[in-house]
Amino acid sequence: MQHYVKKSYIDSRFGQLHFQVYGAGKPLILCHQSPSSLEMFNSAYPILSSLGVQSIGIDTPGYGQSDSPDHQPKILDYAKCVIDVIESLNLEKVSLLGHHTGACIVAELAVIRPDLVEKVILNGPPLLSLDERNEMIEMIKKAPPIVPKKDGSHLVDLWKKRMNFTPGWTDLDAMQRGIVQMLRAGPNDIFGFNAAFGQDLESIILKIDKPTMILTNTGDDIYFAALRTKELRTDFEFLELQNGTHDIVDEQPNEWSEAVFNFIK
Repeated sequence: MQHYVKKSYIDSRFGQLHFQVYGAGKPLILCHQSPSSLEMFNSAYPILSSLGVQSIGIDTPGYGQSDSPDHQPKILDYAKCVIDVIESLNLEKVSLLGHHTGACIVAELAVIRPDLVEKVILNGPPLLSLDERNEMIEMIKKAPPIVPKKDGSHLVDLWKKRMNFTPGWTDLDAMQRGIVQMLRAGPNDIFGFNAAFGQDLESIILKIDKPTMILTNTGDDIYFAALRTKELRTDFEFLELQNGTHDIVDEQPNEWSEAVFNFIK
């Protein structure tokens, strides 16, 4: 089956912003975790397309093939970049899905521009306390920078680094892609984390006034935060997949895609 794929760039507040449109049907914006890119949804694009969903994957500024900001952005800045894509495509209403940092972005967008939004999926929302956020940022900052070495051993170090924060990983392609995205992001790969942990996500989630689903999996490293979000908004639909890691889209592409489709259809 042939699928329509269009890769594009637009001018945005941080330079060139890269995105792709996959398939035709109900438009769904996809915002990735940090540090990653729109490629984290590669396993889902063709499945969603076969279900009648038009997937619009966006590389958050500084990741994938989008230009990197020269200063620390806020989640609000990222959300406005997504609005630029929606308006460039002349879309009246879209559904939104964001994973981890992406969940912060789509939550913010749903609050500042509800007129553009039909439904929202918060995939692994990082609803953390201030202490938890500060602790995670400090942990990320303490990780030694990857400095290129003539023997290439820095690549092994990077592989070990991702292995350490992906316990229980099973998908080799997802691991490889994750390494590539970390190399692409470079020294500013922390921008996405800083933005996410600098946002008051709880107050934003309390303001969402659109049909919303919390999507998670029991093996996600911040699964507990999804359960916390469920308690905060008991009116939101809640769905959890079993096991997996933050690479759940690659690990369970059919189950994940069907969960998404069943909510936005």
